[in-house]
Amino acid sequence: MTVSIKTPQEIEKMRIAGRLGSEVLDYITPFVVAGVTTEELDVLCHNYMVDVQKTIPAPLNYAPSGHTPYPKSICTSVNNQICHGVPGQKKLKNGDIINIDITVIYEGYHGDTSRMFYVGEPSIQAKRLCEVTYEAMWRGIDEIAPGKHLGDVGHAIQKLVEGVGYSVVKEFCGHGIGAKFHESPQVLHYGRAKTGLELKPGMIFTVEPMINAGKAAIRHLPDGWTITTKDGSLSAQWEHTILVTEDGHEVLTVSAGAPAKPVYRFAS
Repeated sequence: MTVSIKTPQEIEKMRIAGRLGSEVLDYITPFVVAGVTTEELDVLCHNYMVDVQKTIPAPLNYAPSGHTPYPKSICTSVNNQICHGVPGQKKLKNGDIINIDITVIYEGYHGDTSRMFYVGEPSIQAKRLCEVTYEAMWRGIDEIAPGKHLGDVGHAIQKLVEGVGYSVVKEFCGHGIGAKFHESPQVLHYGRAKTGLELKPGMIFTVEPMINAGKAAIRHLPDGWTITTKDGSLSAQWEHTILVTEDGHEVLTVSAGAPAKPVYRFAS
């Protein structure tokens, strides 16, 4: 496994791409309301990326081996949808939770991030799931520094998530990112501390845990992209793109409207 070390010039482009990706989520926030369709959210994001930012929506027509081209510019995963939800005509309703996943391309480099949104007032269970998932992502990010290992990241996430009775989706993971959408390494959201790839300055990868309120088993929908929980339970995901620095890490996918790091509330 060859993991690229980004140059200072590449890192600066990744900073800009990361901020731009986060700014798409800032922009779309007021539109995530009951009655809107995920298709409408996709059109709004697409137009903002292409016409305002002059960026390229990376998901549009993305076609990894074995997949048909992805038909939209964002991913919208609602309630029991884990990831890669394809925007469509179904309207959001009060109480829904939705993950919006954005990846922009700026001057050939990718900025990849996602957030959870509440539609109106979420249930207590849904809100807790989203908060645990957000905290789990940050606990994983806290482990990122030179000399640490990817297993430390996954272990921190898994320990918190399973400790509160939720489950970690194991079929999907974070990934290296740069001029390519998906590079080495794979960033598992479970694992053993002090194992796996040793982290070095200049590495850039995503941390994006997918957490189910029920069991971890997944189901593939016939559209070839959307992944749901097998048992119908709710699922949540948050994502940041992270740079390993000389003395720790830097979160690249931040903007004026990005949620702050949480005050930790859950036992791990």
